[in-house]
Amino acid sequence: MIELKDVKKSFGTNHVLRGVNLKVERGTSMVIIGGSGTGKSIAIKSVLGLVTPDEGEITVDGQDVTKTDRDAFLARFGMLFQGAALFDSIPVWQNVAFRLLRGSLKRPKAEAREIAIEKLRRVGLTPDVADRLPAELSGGMQKRVGLARAIAADPEIIFFDEPTTGLDPIMAGVINDLIREIVVEMGATAMTITHDMTSVRAIADNVAMLHDGVIQWTGPVAQIDDAGDPFLDQFIHGRAKGPIEAVR
Repeated sequence: MIELKDVKKSFGTNHVLRGVNLKVERGTSMVIIGGSGTGKSIAIKSVLGLVTPDEGEITVDGQDVTKTDRDAFLARFGMLFQGAALFDSIPVWQNVAFRLLRGSLKRPKAEAREIAIEKLRRVGLTPDVADRLPAELSGGMQKRVGLARAIAADPEIIFFDEPTTGLDPIMAGVINDLIREIVVEMGATAMTITHDMTSVRAIADNVAMLHDGVIQWTGPVAQIDDAGDPFLDQFIHGRAKGPIEAVR
């Protein structure tokens, strides 16, 4: 469904992506791990067409992302942003139905509200939450609203950016379970960025480690503990000593 071929991206003298090669099969959940500043977010922004690579090719369902109709292309995606990223001045249901109230996916207001309430139920929130403002919700509830928004238009591909950041371990577990259930139910292709190894083990089919601008290792999540790659081993066990230098 998604393929990156020798993708390179630099910002001045900062060479972020140095030749990324990665395949994400249709209907699978790929989790990208790696230290801060290694280019994980740039890789996802490149897939979305928000960043244009200097070299290489990115295709989604066989189509070059730089040569597609933008509205139709982006309509295929959903995204759960880090920190939920809700609009604080509009009620929860309008946050969830944001894409359904405008643009090529526009629905009548009553229908959009009905879909929003249905998606809120799917993530474990009751209909009375729909008319509250985001500030009235806990961090965990806000994250669920963000997840409801990500799936509101039944996307084929969903991106999750640090989905458990800022959550306590129990709520993080709830969000991980919801993500896994929803991705399987929808048959969606998922790409997740996370540092949380508990999330990796809960939601990944496959894992890719991005280090120094390239995919250092990729394979099934079941193989990460016995992969034999020193970079991966250091990262997943959080060891200070190893080939990855800690920034002081």
